[in-house]
Amino acid sequence: MNISSMIKLTVSMAIFGSIGFFTTQTGLPAVELVFIRCICATVFLGTLWLLTGGHKTEKWDKREVIKTCICGIFIVLNWVFLFKAFEVMSISIAISIYNLAPIFVLMLGAVFLAEKMGVRSILATVVCFFGSILIIGIDSFTSVSQFMNSGVLWAFLSAVCYALTMFTSKTIKGLSSYALTFIQTTVGIIMLLPLCDFTAFTGLTQVNWLYILGTGFIHTGFVYYLFFDSIRDLPTVIVSVLVFVDPVVAILLDAILLQFRPSLLQIFGILLIFASILYTVFYPEQQIKKVIPDT
Repeated sequence: MNISSMIKLTVSMAIFGSIGFFTTQTGLPAVELVFIRCICATVFLGTLWLLTGGHKTEKWDKREVIKTCICGIFIVLNWVFLFKAFEVMSISIAISIYNLAPIFVLMLGAVFLAEKMGVRSILATVVCFFGSILIIGIDSFTSVSQFMNSGVLWAFLSAVCYALTMFTSKTIKGLSSYALTFIQTTVGIIMLLPLCDFTAFTGLTQVNWLYILGTGFIHTGFVYYLFFDSIRDLPTVIVSVLVFVDPVVAILLDAILLQFRPSLLQIFGILLIFASILYTVFYPEQQIKKVIPDT
């Protein structure tokens, strides 16, 4: 076991778990914050890519670049929707819904790749959605306007876009991690530039800018560097466990620093979601096995 890689991944997930708290302290709306985040990450990772000489040995493939651009669109939308959810709802609830992404990946596989969802996968999906209803609260569904203003839709969209990101990135094999992320964040800059309201940057304090630059250079640039530098040396099962450091830190910070106090039903809902996801990760549905007889 590569202890150094385990530490790097744990640190990256712990840092990323604080992004919800940082977001609430920036004073920027979601689109403008993601725009700055993309600029910072592009500069940080692009510089590392040049310093390590990776750009000289990069093998470019037109189809992979197109796939990476599509993946970049999904990941930028994922960030925007997640940050919009943070603006109107508790970080703990938003993060819990956001982590439904692995379940959505299963559903995408069933729809687009004709992968069969067995009884256990379907049961895990149902339990996750039941847990989501509990943490959102039944009263959020009493009217369309109340549902739209609760942030639930933004959180679900962020989870769907995250799932699409994972689903798309599975087909990208040739590009290095630096090239992959550099292209994605550059796509984000181009996407958000015409949508960005630059008047949002007026009146920001020094503290606001510290949090803004933190989300860009630390949560995106540095965290992505640690993440991609570590996962290649670790088994999938270890990666699957350590990524849950992210939501745990997020929920703890929400409770300690922002005084979020979930109800018993919300706690039960959060436990249902993460228990189902862990079950799905560690006990995947057995596919049809092809038995080859001895010859």
